[in-house]
Amino acid sequence: MIGLVSVAVLGGAAQWLGWRLGLPAILLLLLFGLAAGPDGLGLVPTEEMFGDLLGPFVALAVAIVLFEGALTLQLPELGDSGGVVARLVTLGAAVTWGLGSLGARYLLDLSWSLAILVGAILIVTGPTVVIPLLRQIRPVGPGGVVLKWEGILIDPVGAVLAVLVFEALIGGGSLDAMGGIGRTIVAGAVFGAGPAWILVVCLSRFWIPDHLHNLAALALALAGYALANVIQHEAGLLAVTVMGVVLANQRRVDIRHITEFKENLQVLLISVLFIVLAARIEWSDLQALGAPEFVFLGLLVLVVRPLSVAACTVGTGLSMRDRVLVAVMAPRGVVAAAVTAVFAVRLEDAGFEGAERLVPIVFLIIAGTVTIYGLLGRPLAIRMGLAERTPNGVIIIGAHAPGRSLAAALRDLGVSVLVVDTNVALIRAARMEGLRAYHGSVLSDQADYALELPGIGKLFAMTANDEVNALSALHFVHLFGRQNLFQLAPSSRPREGASKLGSEMRARVLFGRDVTIEELRRRYAEGQRPKATHLTERFGFRAWREQHGEEALPLLTVSEDGAVTVGTVDKPLDPRPGDTLLAITRSDATRAS
Repeated sequence: MIGLVSVAVLGGAAQWLGWRLGLPAILLLLLFGLAAGPDGLGLVPTEEMFGDLLGPFVALAVAIVLFEGALTLQLPELGDSGGVVARLVTLGAAVTWGLGSLGARYLLDLSWSLAILVGAILIVTGPTVVIPLLRQIRPVGPGGVVLKWEGILIDPVGAVLAVLVFEALIGGGSLDAMGGIGRTIVAGAVFGAGPAWILVVCLSRFWIPDHLHNLAALALALAGYALANVIQHEAGLLAVTVMGVVLANQRRVDIRHITEFKENLQVLLISVLFIVLAARIEWSDLQALGAPEFVFLGLLVLVVRPLSVAACTVGTGLSMRDRVLVAVMAPRGVVAAAVTAVFAVRLEDAGFEGAERLVPIVFLIIAGTVTIYGLLGRPLAIRMGLAERTPNGVIIIGAHAPGRSLAAALRDLGVSVLVVDTNVALIRAARMEGLRAYHGSVLSDQADYALELPGIGKLFAMTANDEVNALSALHFVHLFGRQNLFQLAPSSRPREGASKLGSEMRARVLFGRDVTIEELRRRYAEGQRPKATHLTERFGFRAWREQHGEEALPLLTVSEDGAVTVGTVDKPLDPRPGDTLLAITRSDATRAS
């Protein structure tokens, strides 16, 4: 009981601490797992807790994480990058395998058989490490898309290749590569597309109640995984990938609620996996690591990955900046650790000399690549202009006159702004005023692909319809987080038939409890406009209030480093010297009259 509770608490603590400190959560998970293992505090004795169930648990958890990742693979987002992804999971995998095997043979002094196995294992990056790091880096452009697709698709490719090499070693060198690859493709396609088709049919005909949708999707994914593995070991990873991609790109049923559930499950499983696997590492194995192992790590990061990416991107339309981003992002994760743990035991039993070194070597590669790419990835992406330091931009839903005036004021303060509306005349007016605008509904499928959101981190829902405001905010909850979703207070004159929304359906109330769309329009008609004022020690917020009176409406502040702080009902503004205050005030002419 203490072990299970410790896994949950340490996993949650590592995820929160990583978010709070801006560090890769995976790195903290590894450190917490090492500290909690039998050679540390002894809180997580993995062998006693799981026994023979550890292997199946890890395998199923990886399958679920891979399935969740595949549910995000929308073919339209791939665009012209499909060829690069295809090369990375084929030619890139071959380059990594070959160079990794040579490094393991001559740097680590492993036998050729074990070196080739290590090279095959280290092909795998995987969504358990790539997706969390991409969430931290938040890259823009095709480089991030390529990394996400590669991280998910390379998982079954690398795992199957590692299994085929392992079976050849155990079988005395006979490798039925073509047969194994053929069985993998057939099993993955049949038991991936089949369960996806069954789920779509059942949902489209309403044979499954809403509260069982998530359970049905998870059960079918795991069933496909298990059945594919019966035909070819590790073919189940391809099956769940195929199922996720098919579901993500069909248009018969909406699966967003299923995707949201899997996202929450993914965070939990990744936390548990890394804590448990790190807790199994013995300190004595790590102490045996020396200079050759660290040189091998440097070879993978500085030579193998850049050469692999260079070979796969030559002659493509990928920009040099995106190529560099892809070249400096190849962390190894749970799949490499899991298959190595299984292989090492069986190879030791079969009498392979040096097999006991596999687990610490692969653990060093996992910890090293996660640390290097996790700490350097975001600063490098920011320096190359492929990621925003802090996405403080605002998307404003509602291109009416008060919304456009607010957008223009924000733009003049250097804040990235995007205005969205379904009214073509209002969008035309916004564009005439030099604002970046999108015509359409943010709730549409087209908007998911067409909206350009680099630098955008906050949403202001400012339409006259309270329900539309709430739905627009909920639509972006997983992109921006609830703390960055805002909507106007409900109208003082609700339309006929409208009902009051519950608090759980609404975003944070924007600017104030009495700031409705009617109030903004009244102020605009009276000539009041958003005006920026830089506050200093001599002219602070109190002096500003005395000058403009109680009628002036503070909206938000922009700090010297560009951070935007919005006034809300639950957290009113507290402007400080150095901030620029944006408030709706009367013009001098209006005030004098």
